[in-house]
Amino acid sequence: MNRTLLFGLLLFFYASTTLVAAQQLEVKGQWIRHSDGTVMADPQPSGLALWQGKLLSVSDRSAIESQRLRVHPIDPDNARLAEPQWPISLSEQVKDSCFADYVGDNPDLEALVVDPDDHRVFITVTEDASKSVLSDDCARRYAESGSTDFPTVLIRLELQPDRQLLVTGLRPLQFDPGYRVGNFPNDGIEGLAFGPGRTLYMALEKDMAVQPRIFKTTVGERFWQSENFVAVEDAELLLPQFVSGNHPINALEYYAAGEGSGFLLAAARNDDQLWIVDLDKRLPTRMLDLDFMAEAGGECPDWEPIEFTAIEGIAVKDNSLWMVNDPWKVNYPKNIRCQANRQHYQNMSPLLFELPLNPIWFQRP
Repeated sequence: MNRTLLFGLLLFFYASTTLVAAQQLEVKGQWIRHSDGTVMADPQPSGLALWQGKLLSVSDRSAIESQRLRVHPIDPDNARLAEPQWPISLSEQVKDSCFADYVGDNPDLEALVVDPDDHRVFITVTEDASKSVLSDDCARRYAESGSTDFPTVLIRLELQPDRQLLVTGLRPLQFDPGYRVGNFPNDGIEGLAFGPGRTLYMALEKDMAVQPRIFKTTVGERFWQSENFVAVEDAELLLPQFVSGNHPINALEYYAAGEGSGFLLAAARNDDQLWIVDLDKRLPTRMLDLDFMAEAGGECPDWEPIEFTAIEGIAVKDNSLWMVNDPWKVNYPKNIRCQANRQHYQNMSPLLFELPLNPIWFQRP
């Protein structure tokens, strides 16, 4: 091949790749609705997972009471609730746990992931338990969390034939003091993703240096047979570093693309960005800017811009990334422009977004 032509092709490929990485990507979202067409009110979704063709969202503790301690199955084809919600309750085997009172009442659940070897089993994680109190014995046992006074807890959920979810395992997380995670009750683990070899990746919103972090552990065969601390380790991935501001990771997903270990997809809520993190550490993290649009209609255009989105759940299905937002109650009504959507914003109704994944984003040299 002519050297000039080859150089031109390489230059074109580089320019195309750079353009794809740098452009603003428009992402359209549908209101999540009940089967009768009414829009879902204030479920505060804080996690999303793919399960048997459906998407499952989990509610955090700021949801209205009827949505708390619930998982919600969603049909991605039409953003409709696919079946009745799945309630979460304690099994007998964990009712004597140090964490039973908190988990059984109104825990702040963040993230949801399906066990890769058993689709009846799910894992979620607790965040802000600052208003909960451990007994003296439990407080002494779990004092060395390396983070918050009330430790972050991984929760094993097992689906029953009647669509109940039972809590069947609880494991608190322990961070080495050298990681300098800090005691930030409401800035903890917000994303979970299973990678190869049953490695569970955990996204931390911020550490003492106000940097997002990703930790990991292996969920082995005997993992849930203990309530001892899980000593997690820094995954040491090539995450961006920031000199100012808060840039948390609020959702995490694994994506196998090309050769190698694959990638983590991370939603940076405050920045309206999707981060693509190479598990093999050959590529720096790619940061894609997202412009969100909400369905409107009526006297308004079919789609209207939404500025305050707050993505907190992501899942991959059919080479698309599906995203759900956790309406931020202080800011969500500021999105009101079109009167057709006024009540949806006032009711803290979430949207389901779809972003096709471009193979160029995952190409390694």
